[in-house]
Amino acid sequence: MILKYISVALAFATLSSITYAQDVPARAGTVAVENSGALKPAKKEVDKEDIAKKLANPIANMISVPFQYEFSRGVGLNQGGSEQTLLFQPVAPFDLGGGDIFIVRPIVAGARETSIEYAPGKSFSGYGIASVTLESFYAPNTNSSWIWGIGPYAQSPSGNSGRFGSQQTGAGVTAVVLNRQGPWTYGLLGYQSWNVGGNPAFGTQNNLYGQPFVAYTTKDAWTYTANMEAQYNYDTHRTTNPLYVGVSKLEVFDGVPISFGAGPIYYVSNTPGGPSGWGGRATVTLVVLK
Repeated sequence: MILKYISVALAFATLSSITYAQDVPARAGTVAVENSGALKPAKKEVDKEDIAKKLANPIANMISVPFQYEFSRGVGLNQGGSEQTLLFQPVAPFDLGGGDIFIVRPIVAGARETSIEYAPGKSFSGYGIASVTLESFYAPNTNSSWIWGIGPYAQSPSGNSGRFGSQQTGAGVTAVVLNRQGPWTYGLLGYQSWNVGGNPAFGTQNNLYGQPFVAYTTKDAWTYTANMEAQYNYDTHRTTNPLYVGVSKLEVFDGVPISFGAGPIYYVSNTPGGPSGWGGRATVTLVVLK
């Protein structure tokens, strides 16, 4: 009887060993496949055309971080100076539910000026922070290709010495209305700003700004755009009006969309001492996908 039980146990052990030995190679193969990434879900393909269209829309529900470099000439009393500016203007949307969003866009402007004549025989060269601006838009869900947004606007000189713009603080309202129709995005963005304190010697914040824009986006994420950034100052009764025409291309690097753009600027009209003639602009925009 005891020998019978021993025989059964030996047979069971032998069978288990054979089964385990056969299972090891199979499991090893599974591990190898898992480590190779073959079983991982494929990454969702980024729709470059859709993202490029959203970048043309200033109140799109998308996080973006644009850097804009601009070169201007014909600056100063003798129009012999030049100016370079760098804008950092991230766009942060907040979902309010029901398709409504609230968008905050802070803008920090740095400037470098070269040989700017501010008095006969006297010129200035240097760099610093020009201003800090806060634009915001409440954009309701319109269930239409036409959308709009409106919100408070504020601008601070941020310790500006007056070399890079007004030393006044401005407050007001900003608004935008636009249409998205196929490859086209077009509309009007603007703001009304009033002076709420500060030194008016280097310019005031009593301004009316209007920016009509149009953009055409292709299937392969090229965007051709034109806009006119007219700003009228109520105190000087003068308008600065640069016209920009440019092209941009959106590419995806390791799942991160980045847009590159450039184009010329021509000042149709300008304020005394302000930029005139031809200039240029280049942009790099990083998109943060949710």
